[in-house]
Amino acid sequence: MDILLRPWLEADAAACAALADDEGVAANLRDVFPHPYTEQDARDFIALCLAADPEEALFCAVAVDGAFAGSVSLTRGADVARKSAELGYWFGRPFWGKGVATEAVRQMCARGFGEWDIVRIFAEPFSHNCASCRVLEKNGFTHEGTKHLSVYKRGKLLDSEMYALVYEGSG
Repeated sequence: MDILLRPWLEADAAACAALADDEGVAANLRDVFPHPYTEQDARDFIALCLAADPEEALFCAVAVDGAFAGSVSLTRGADVARKSAELGYWFGRPFWGKGVATEAVRQMCARGFGEWDIVRIFAEPFSHNCASCRVLEKNGFTHEGTKHLSVYKRGKLLDSEMYALVYEGSG
């Protein structure tokens, strides 16, 4: 299986919408990720990705054997958090449980540490999203703690987890 992080293409809109319009995907993401997810939502997101300043955010489409599979991103912190970046990702249901997320996260973290002067990459999955927590653990992220009642999703207060990967080679 060939897993490739690549730039977003306007031509990804239909495939992106098809995979993103899944309650199981939306349930584990922030509310900014709409459900239902339309092709216009995909076009708007792709435009945002293409317009992003590469010194502030890295947005990649993920392809598996040439087929669009999902998204992975890093967003740099600002001010006192400027040496940190937040990791985000989602993948379509056909790619769950196949190592795609684990490999895409590995590649994105290597890229972030290689291209930016950062020392920490963090992610905050919802506590019930065990698969996402496992992806982070497989990539060497440390569980730093549980943030109790830290998110409000679909009318419910939920816990989230804080995971971080620290680049030991920096000072």
